[in-house]
Amino acid sequence: MVTDVICNAPNGTMSTVRTEEGTIGRPKAPLPYLAEGKSGMLSARKIVVIAALMLVQWPVLAQEINLNARLLIAARQDDTRLVNSLLMEGAKANSRNRAGDSPLNLAARKGNAEMATALLEHGSDIDLANIAEVTPLMAAAYEGHLALVEMFLAKGAKLDRHDRLGKTAIVYAAANGHTAVVERLLSAGIDVNARYANDLTILMWAAGTGMRETVALCLARGADLNAQDNRGKTARMMAREQGHPEVEALLAAAGAKE
Repeated sequence: MVTDVICNAPNGTMSTVRTEEGTIGRPKAPLPYLAEGKSGMLSARKIVVIAALMLVQWPVLAQEINLNARLLIAARQDDTRLVNSLLMEGAKANSRNRAGDSPLNLAARKGNAEMATALLEHGSDIDLANIAEVTPLMAAAYEGHLALVEMFLAKGAKLDRHDRLGKTAIVYAAANGHTAVVERLLSAGIDVNARYANDLTILMWAAGTGMRETVALCLARGADLNAQDNRGKTARMMAREQGHPEVEALLAAAGAKE
């Protein structure tokens, strides 16, 4: 008789193991390899060994999965005390949720420097990206959390990582008008005239979103006023098209062409 058994896999997902009378399906757990005989049948002794190992290992696996899930929930809820407690209990700092976010990515988004410090001390990967390829540095830059950007740079976070849309940490910061973050990233060695997806520069991103202070910083740092993207558009054109007359006036005063 064939039976479908629902099992919890070690990665937290559900899996179906098909079994037949007199045999046992292999669960997705790190059990020692037990070869079947030529007939495909397992001996009663082997079945007993597998069952015993499952009884020993499944509770341990379940406990670890539970700890990691609780860690991700605590990080999402900005609960630093609980995050610290779960890390001390053995939760994995590089656990990830369905979106691929690690606790460090969640802490970066929240701007929680204390939580980020604890996670890094417990081995969090500073450049571990989520499914969209957003790293903790990008998350912190997007939200304008300068203290975390400083921390991640000090820990060696990579400046040139980009997400699936080709955006980097400095692009996120420029587009959202986080001028202090942009300045810090430029000071870390990023070229103000670097090109990103579609040949856009950070000046174009800042101009197109109406971030006057960030535009002024880019100009002070030597941004090319008349650089064009892959459509032939300049920062001034983008400011005008997006309805930012103050930014367009600033660019025009600096010498940007029509």
